[in-house]
Amino acid sequence: MRFLKKLVPNIYLALLLIFIYLPIAILIVYSFNKLPKSFIWGGFTLDNYKRLFKGSDGSGILESLLETLKVGAIASVVSTAFGVISSLGLAYLNKKLQSFAMTMTYVPNVMPDLVTGISFMLLFSFLGVQKSEFTLIMSHIALCVPFAILSISPKIRQLDKSLTEAAMDLGATRFQTLRLVIIPEIMPGILSSLLLTFTLSLDDYLISTFNADSSIQTLPMMIYSMAKLGVNPKINALTTLMFCAVLVLMVLSNLSSFKKAKPAHKEK
Repeated sequence: MRFLKKLVPNIYLALLLIFIYLPIAILIVYSFNKLPKSFIWGGFTLDNYKRLFKGSDGSGILESLLETLKVGAIASVVSTAFGVISSLGLAYLNKKLQSFAMTMTYVPNVMPDLVTGISFMLLFSFLGVQKSEFTLIMSHIALCVPFAILSISPKIRQLDKSLTEAAMDLGATRFQTLRLVIIPEIMPGILSSLLLTFTLSLDDYLISTFNADSSIQTLPMMIYSMAKLGVNPKINALTTLMFCAVLVLMVLSNLSSFKKAKPAHKEK
């Protein structure tokens, strides 16, 4: 019985990991397939990667990628800044108001992207604002701000108030206290917010579709339009490179956390 109790969770975990990572593995393998737009293996080649970065053949995809990265970077930085300011403001409210404000913050997180996209499209139409890169960025910021608050608020609540009081007692201004005491203490939450909001913006399709001009095309929009005509090997190559980039960042992040935890463990 003990053997079965250990075996069943391990089998479940193995099946879960296979279910999650098998599609990614297939994607990576077929990014090297010699036969374009085919699920039949035709031999190993790097031509799909060469076409991706080659002149006009890959420029549309690269332009969409750069546009997506630009919008994602702006949305993540601005929403994280709003998240820090909002979380600090929430920390000074009484418990009832804080609970109400946090509840209102949760609502956009569970709202379907379809509703959010149409709502902002109607808002911009009502205000007479033409669809452009500006409307796209603003809608992405609105999407990301609630998630930024949820990432940063726990770190604000964990902050020792005596640190800020001690800094101000020693002559630090409010801005110096924020810059030298509060920001370093909540930096893990800020980094988490930047990564989360950037990923949300990078992945968004519906909100971008409703709020972007026809001349602007993000990567998810391009991939969706290309998927109607069949699997494009250049997309396989691009998503493989993106997966590898994320994997490297995660490994570096874990190594950094491990190095920081090691001295602390030695001190104990």
